[in-house]
Amino acid sequence: MEPAALPFLQFDDVSRRYGDVVAVDGVSLAIPAGQFVALVGASGSGKSTLLKTVNRLIAPSQGRVLIEGEDVAGLPPPRLRQGIGYVFQGIGLFAHMRVAENIGMGPRLAGGRLSAERLAELMALVELDPSLAGRYPDELSGGQRQRVGVARALAGNPRLLLMDEPFGALDPVTRAGLGERVRALHGELGLTTVMVTHDMAEALLLADRVLVMDKGRVVADEAPQALLGGAGGEVAQALVAVPRAQARKLAGRLAR
Repeated sequence: MEPAALPFLQFDDVSRRYGDVVAVDGVSLAIPAGQFVALVGASGSGKSTLLKTVNRLIAPSQGRVLIEGEDVAGLPPPRLRQGIGYVFQGIGLFAHMRVAENIGMGPRLAGGRLSAERLAELMALVELDPSLAGRYPDELSGGQRQRVGVARALAGNPRLLLMDEPFGALDPVTRAGLGERVRALHGELGLTTVMVTHDMAEALLLADRVLVMDKGRVVADEAPQALLGGAGGEVAQALVAVPRAQARKLAGRLAR
């Protein structure tokens, strides 16, 4: 009998405290390679803090985070982050750098450079017009800037993509379109993806697996279909109730 494969990403009794405040409280879970996971919860539930322990932006007060069985605490941060793409709500583009320079920042920090061919490939992946490569961030729309952020996250050929409220500042149409593109890239590039969002509808539409956090703990771990069917408990169903009620109201308007 062959030994079971190691999880790609594992949280082993991870906690994070700030004085008397417990932001993350004893989280243990395993994420297999290739899965798209959404971390959902109200503000202050601990989801962003948990995510940031993966790339060591935040160190756990106790417990371990492992990638393919290796404790991230023992890895030099540059080596660790070369294999992780990170997209966040604030986008964080450098205003004084053109689009091409922003996308190429990761390879540059690693001592390399982004070829023109690779730049063109990355811009095509996120559906950005190549003519935008020479523009500055303030010459772009919000959706275009976030696509640059996604391209930058993919520039180092990561196997793991972390996203912290990546679409929260976008209008609904742009948000939906970019979410669908990221989900497609997840499959096309063979990524393992963990996305933090407060939007349960977004989680249900994009993820294979939804983890609901409350007061620093994972209180539900379900497939979207199971959550829609009533699983996950009180906190999870309170979040599901919001898009469900919106859908009913829309249906009622259509029936008038």
